[in-house]
Amino acid sequence: MGQHTRMHLAKRSNLIARILIAFSLALTCTHVVSAQPALPASFKSQMVHSPAGADIFVRSAGTGPVVVLIHGYAETSDSWAPLADELVKNYTVVVPDLRGIGRSSRPAGGYDKKTQAADIRAVITTLGFDRAFVVSHDIGIMVAYAYAALYPDKVERLVVMDAPLPGIAPWDDLVKDHRLWHFSFWGTDEDRLVQGRERIYLDRIWNDFSASPTQPDEATRKFYAAQYAKPGAMHAGFAHFQAFAQDVKDNQVFQTTKLTMPVLAVGGAKSFGATEAVVFRAVATNVREAVVPNSGHWLMEESPAYTVALIRDYLKDPTAASPK
Repeated sequence: MGQHTRMHLAKRSNLIARILIAFSLALTCTHVVSAQPALPASFKSQMVHSPAGADIFVRSAGTGPVVVLIHGYAETSDSWAPLADELVKNYTVVVPDLRGIGRSSRPAGGYDKKTQAADIRAVITTLGFDRAFVVSHDIGIMVAYAYAALYPDKVERLVVMDAPLPGIAPWDDLVKDHRLWHFSFWGTDEDRLVQGRERIYLDRIWNDFSASPTQPDEATRKFYAAQYAKPGAMHAGFAHFQAFAQDVKDNQVFQTTKLTMPVLAVGGAKSFGATEAVVFRAVATNVREAVVPNSGHWLMEESPAYTVALIRDYLKDPTAASPK
């Protein structure tokens, strides 16, 4: 074999090696990006019985001031993975599944947000805590608002992200948007329509309210679709919307006494945007507005780094106590 041939074979061998390494790295990156959402392994789980009639699955970890993370619909508490991973460095982080969702129980009733606020209070006190920072998203903000209204002296600061409040302007205009038809989609026939088609139903919600068709990613969608396909899960999920009529009545009472704790109102630029702050200025006196650039509704999936930094910095910001 001549020297030229040997050099040619060596170059080809090196090229093949580089291609294999690049392919391996691509597979590794794809696996990381596509991993299903999950809280850090350091979080310990337990069930907490709420006197309001539910057993709430909760995970917690860390030391320091308490932060409670309240998730929204079409997700579970696992959606908080990026934020929990950051906050656990300096806080005690408490992450419950709302009643009827994830691994919490699915009682027949109690899906109004006032009752669910009592669930959250039971979680906090059972774990041995009292005051807390409260961070919320989607229907989680409705529970968080009820919690702050019922227990105002127990909330250090409140973060609400990308959702309206039933009965609080511009609620009546918002519900006319045809994309929100799922607010009124509940009942026996609706259960039958969605049974076995949970992924189709959820894809429609994820797609309509995302700025990017790639988010949430496939692994995340498969994970949540499997959670909502469990027996009774979709019926319980619908019950959160069925309770909106009661939430309207409760919020109109809550609104008569404005919240005084600092509130960070966050909206995705391609979703609720600055309207989040508009809503909360109607019910609170100290509201700071923030809009996440280029993001739709799914802030933890679409803009995790930006959103995590935004919340982390707000929780420790000494100027947050001053009205903006």
